[in-house]
Amino acid sequence: MKFTQKPLHKAMVGVFVGLLAAGQPALANDRESLETLRETTLNLIDALVEQGIFSREKADAMVKAAQAKAAKTATREKPKGSTPVRVQYLPETVKNEIRDQLRQEVLAQAKNERWAEPNAVPSWLDRIKWEGDIRVRYQMEDFAKSNANPDDYYIQSESTSPEKTRAAGFIPVSANSLHDRERFRLRARLGMLAKVSDDWSAGIRLATGTMSDRVSTNQTMGQDFNKYQFLLDRAYVKYDPAEWLSVTGGRIPNPWMSTDLVWSENLNFEGFAATLKPSFANGDFRPFLTVGAFPLREDGPPAKSSRWLRGAQLGAKWQLVPNTRLNFGVALYDYDNLEGRPETLANYTLYNSILGSATYGQYEYGSGLRQKGNTLFNTAYQTDTNRIWGLASRFRPVSLTASLDLAHFDPVHVVLTADYVKNTAFDRSEIQRRTGLNLTDGKDYGYLFKLAVGMPRLEKRHDWQTSFTYRYLGSDATVDAFTDSDFGLGGTNLKGYLLGVNYGVDQNAWLSLRWMSAQSIESFSLNPNHRFAVDLLQADVNVRF
Repeated sequence: MKFTQKPLHKAMVGVFVGLLAAGQPALANDRESLETLRETTLNLIDALVEQGIFSREKADAMVKAAQAKAAKTATREKPKGSTPVRVQYLPETVKNEIRDQLRQEVLAQAKNERWAEPNAVPSWLDRIKWEGDIRVRYQMEDFAKSNANPDDYYIQSESTSPEKTRAAGFIPVSANSLHDRERFRLRARLGMLAKVSDDWSAGIRLATGTMSDRVSTNQTMGQDFNKYQFLLDRAYVKYDPAEWLSVTGGRIPNPWMSTDLVWSENLNFEGFAATLKPSFANGDFRPFLTVGAFPLREDGPPAKSSRWLRGAQLGAKWQLVPNTRLNFGVALYDYDNLEGRPETLANYTLYNSILGSATYGQYEYGSGLRQKGNTLFNTAYQTDTNRIWGLASRFRPVSLTASLDLAHFDPVHVVLTADYVKNTAFDRSEIQRRTGLNLTDGKDYGYLFKLAVGMPRLEKRHDWQTSFTYRYLGSDATVDAFTDSDFGLGGTNLKGYLLGVNYGVDQNAWLSLRWMSAQSIESFSLNPNHRFAVDLLQADVNVRF
């Protein structure tokens, strides 16, 4: 059975009128068939209302008009001899076919012509997707009573013999290392993804946070009701010319398969990345290669030279069996011109002369960049009373990351994650030649193990997940500026464990509870007895939209 192609929203009125009218006069033995037909028509109208094709008011008005017309017709044409009017019986299969075909054609034409939308919008809005999340957190920080006083760290950072320390990146003199702290924090993020064409897309995300903290988007409450900053967290363009190639540029999401051992989950990258995903006949094994180049500091001669992070990662997603998947990657990251160098007498002389020197201090690893943990040394010239801290080691970390997802009890998954990082550029003899330091401590490696049981993603009520993580991150295994900011209050030279519980209280709403216990691996200062330990409790309410 085929229908004419005249505008269906007009033809539907006639169909409804005819079907409803047919249900008025009938013999008793035909009434059951007519009532079935009438109910089918009314159900079809209800379905179209639910689909948004008609409003409820318009549908009710249509039914009343059809019934009134049928009543008038029956009165006018009722035969005097009480001759019954017979309506031909329609089989159930025919009625179902009419209903399904009407629904499909009406919906298709409504979508194409947009005539059924009560508040039709421009078609380009269909290519935009909004996403966001809000988190409210209670955080308690419990410091070990054996921690050194913050004044001691400051004194050690000012020491001149030997001129190396980790205290300069640890705690400023006014900070707290002994007294427990409680605070409430808020994180809000709002993002937009736009599908520009089949090959091009773009993304923008705003987030709370501060300009001085690149690895956290938290805002601590207690600002005398002042407003919070809402900063540009992401802004990028993405080009996908083929299924096997993707190129992204701008302020982009983390392009690497990784954990927060090396890269904080809140960190976004500035620069360019490309991922190649070759396709093979066997779809169970999908290798990938990601390369990236990210400027850390622009080239501005003669005041300063550029700094770059370049990296490459080779890995694969491997479906071992139907309910077991292995993801793994091996990455090499290379930091260019980030290490410190002692200032020369000539440069210091120019700096103090009437001419001045724009290049003096360009090797600094600034306080606004570092967290804590990396081994530092004073790059200022020996007669300069100022302290200009630079990194003692070069950094070229290699990272091996793997995740095994066991879905034997789906929807409950058991996920095992491991991460290992080693700074291949950490060389004590090279450090001594470049800086004059005879470094006797410091670790150049780190590792993380995590066991998670539950739903991989909390989306529905009663979804849950528990996890246990142990991590060990040596002082110079990676650059401390970009690691997690929560464990041990951020940075490297920390070891300990993390316990986590998540529970879904509604759709896309869940509660989280985390306990982190961290302590220093080696002293953060020149005094070997200066250890540091802190426990964190975080209780979160999360919503996602």
